[in-house]
Amino acid sequence: MSLRPGTVFLADCPARLAIEIIASKWAVVTLFALSDGPLRHGELVELIGGVSRKVLTQTLRRLQDNGLVERRVYAEAPPRVEYSLTELGNTLREPIGALTAWARSNGDAIATFREAIEG
Repeated sequence: MSLRPGTVFLADCPARLAIEIIASKWAVVTLFALSDGPLRHGELVELIGGVSRKVLTQTLRRLQDNGLVERRVYAEAPPRVEYSLTELGNTLREPIGALTAWARSNGDAIATFREAIEG
């Protein structure tokens, strides 16, 4: 990996765009929530916790617009809509799983550090 100026940190670099899309708090959590299979909007709101319906809708649209999430509408009464990872979105399961495992292992240490400096 090269960290020289002019590599992935250029504003118009596709890698930087990809990082910007998935780096938001709700994008990562939403992608992780969908890693076990399709979910409806209300199920995502309940599973994720703390996200408003509006913000989740915006997050899902952004992920869908960038090919990471698929929105499927079923012809039922009332209509049923499910969200799932696309083939491209599925490629993020392992990295997001690793990041989540790191957060679980190190969350207490970060909280302890924050308490110490705020304290």
